Amino acid sequence: MSTQESGPIDGFWTVIPAGGSGTRLWPLSRSGSPKFLHDLTGSGWSLLQGTVDRLAPLSEDRLLIATGLRHAPEVRQQLPELGIDSLLVEPSPRESMPAIGLAAAIIEQRDHDAIIGSFAADHVIRDDESFRASVREAVAVARTGQLVTIGIEPKGPATGFGYIKLGATLDVEGAPTAHGVDSFVEKPDVDTARAYLASGEYRWNAGMFVFRASMLLDMLDHYQPGLASDLRAIADNPLRLTELWPRLTEIAIDKALAEPAAADGRVAVIPGHFDWDDVGDFDSLGSLLTESIDGVKVLGDARDVVAEDTTGVIAPRSGRVVVTLGVKDIIVVDTPDALLVTNRERAQDVKSVVQRLKSGGRGELI
Repeated sequence: MSTQESGPIDGFWTVIPAGGSGTRLWPLSRSGSPKFLHDLTGSGWSLLQGTVDRLAPLSEDRLLIATGLRHAPEVRQQLPELGIDSLLVEPSPRESMPAIGLAAAIIEQRDHDAIIGSFAADHVIRDDESFRASVREAVAVARTGQLVTIGIEPKGPATGFGYIKLGATLDVEGAPTAHGVDSFVEKPDVDTARAYLASGEYRWNAGMFVFRASMLLDMLDHYQPGLASDLRAIADNPLRLTELWPRLTEIAIDKALAEPAAADGRVAVIPGHFDWDDVGDFDSLGSLLTESIDGVKVLGDARDVVAEDTTGVIAPRSGRVVVTLGVKDIIVVDTPDALLVTNRERAQDVKSVVQRLKSGGRGELI
């Protein structure tokens, strides 16, 4: 195996957007301590630490993490080896495009020919080698000037993800599985999702993108006029960040670039075959936890759980002992100031509870 097939990729940079609040994982994940800062799999590492470790063999120290002002101290604490120029602190949330675009503008100044891979901080990937192989293919295609995404092979007819429709196969050296992207599709209803799955032509959109830094900004200038020039202005003079940031368009990279560029035939996809999960709610979290105690998946100290004739997920985080008896598929999350009790079927609805707390003036809990 050659060095390039196994070692760092020449000119490759990693960008990790570390934002969001993970409201479906409340009360573990909150606006001040979102899910990427937590160990949600029992590995001993936070999701952010796991993401950095997974990507390090590809980019070494060519890394930029984009996070919010509120989360920057904890990010630095968790990643003490992080270079002083490797943390981009956003003054306020503005969706993914401004953060990824500013990272691209900064990296473009450091290395005009840089290829960037943008990967969320809060996903779980089990097969690191297969993931890295997909990234290498994506880089090979990105060098041709395409915006490249990595699509996940669906495990079932999920309605919580957007989908990518595969186009024609591409002939790119170093990327034997590459396809064009026919279109990006919004989250479907269950019948549509079943049809997507049966066709074999669709992949889940996991929000992974690989691109040449200069190409992304030029493409952004075409589809979102003015945004790229503001981002390049901030990169030229960081003192203008507080001036220009509030006026940047608040938009996700999918809407800003991926969807219109796909319609113009400028997006490619590498079908990923690794085990991926976005840890979107407590139901998916329960599927990720491997060890169970008396039929219950425990996230925390097992000595604080007494479960009899019970299945589900329990996260004891208050110091109290949680006791369950004769309940199935239960979810219990016990923290010092909030207790959540629901079942796995209603896991997606936790977000609505958070919205209700917010509208009821209980912002200190979220």
